[in-house]
Amino acid sequence: MNIITGKKHINLDEFLKKPLFAHLSTVSKEGPRESPVWFYWENEQIYIIGTPPSDSFPGRIEENPACAIGIVDLDHTTGKVHHVGFRGKATVETFDKTIATKLLKRYLGPNEENWDPRFQGLGNSNVLIKFVPESVVVRDQSFVPSI
Repeated sequence: MNIITGKKHINLDEFLKKPLFAHLSTVSKEGPRESPVWFYWENEQIYIIGTPPSDSFPGRIEENPACAIGIVDLDHTTGKVHHVGFRGKATVETFDKTIATKLLKRYLGPNEENWDPRFQGLGNSNVLIKFVPESVVVRDQSFVPSI
């Protein structure tokens, strides 16, 4: 994985531990598509849960694995703007409950019984997207706030 940093950059692994939204960009016959997703970073790979047929990105990835992922941590009151952008390829994998549970605990907390019912009992009707980055841009683009 080629990591590109500017003069100001952030720690990639620490950044990816945060429960931020990622934006998955995929290719379709009608043009590019973007999907906001939760993610889990492990072993230099990003995992995303997919639920076909309500999620259309797994089908697009099966047709064309090239995609990009962008993640931004923004606080407009302090001027913090941390950005990580990935380019690479993804595959649709069999659902793995262990990885999915790690992903969901980041966003929903450790007690599964307290999770929104939509996220309880995920299983074989779901898939995992495994994204393998070829390159990543890691930048601190913070600014002096005017508010």
